[in-house]
Amino acid sequence: MKIAQVMEPMAKSGSDLLRGKILATLFFEPSTRTRLSFESAMHRLGGSAIGFAEAEIASVKKGENLADTMRVVESYADVIVVRHPLEGAARLAAEFAGVPVINGGSGAEEHPTQALLDLYTIKKERGKIDGLRVALVGDLRYGRTVHSLAYALSLFDVKLFFVSPEMLRMRREVLEAVAGKVEVVEGASLEGVVGDLDILYMTRIQKERFPDAAEYAKVRGSYRVDLGLLEAAQKDLIILHPLPRVDEIAPEVDGTAHARYFIQVWNGIVMRMALLGLVLGAIE
Repeated sequence: MKIAQVMEPMAKSGSDLLRGKILATLFFEPSTRTRLSFESAMHRLGGSAIGFAEAEIASVKKGENLADTMRVVESYADVIVVRHPLEGAARLAAEFAGVPVINGGSGAEEHPTQALLDLYTIKKERGKIDGLRVALVGDLRYGRTVHSLAYALSLFDVKLFFVSPEMLRMRREVLEAVAGKVEVVEGASLEGVVGDLDILYMTRIQKERFPDAAEYAKVRGSYRVDLGLLEAAQKDLIILHPLPRVDEIAPEVDGTAHARYFIQVWNGIVMRMALLGLVLGAIE
């Protein structure tokens, strides 16, 4: 986070810190923010980016396995960002690549760079992380962003609220790891806790992760933040969202002082600039 703060002015003025370096973005799953954020970060540091945005246009469609893809791409790039629908794919990719591999989202497992930019946003907006009460709301079973963020927040002195439908409760391995470090409250009611919160982290229901469309239909629209709900919130409550949103945050919330989810997008650029600079050894 300290390096990301240093990157703030560089992100606006540009830098030659990574001139001559090449980033490969291998996205076997759709992405807008993560892929463009990494590419923007690389360009702002004077480097360049190559890659693909869906597996259908890569040799994977011809039957090439992930290991061979990594062995090939390492010859083209100095660092690789991988997003894949299967859990553990980023770890596997790192075993076969001869250059650094960054996890850009691994199935329903984790999304660590999102967690870093989320922490950075919280620190910037509230001036601290310790002592805050944070609710992670929505799809806590399939939402990889909340898994990584829960692990990250457990390194601080916080109180966590896990709010979700019963069938989408936080994964047990995450809950057990986190509950051993910080206070955790699980529940299904957002209305019951919103007045106690400093940070409200909303997520969409991960339709693409559901094996059964009927099961998705049961929980779609379980939570919605609107002006009525916010009447019970603290004046300095901050609302975050990894995006894209569907219907869990009403458009009229965008104009309130609570909304910080579009600021998160900018913070993602500077955080990923910091990661790229550190991973490639350009800064210490």
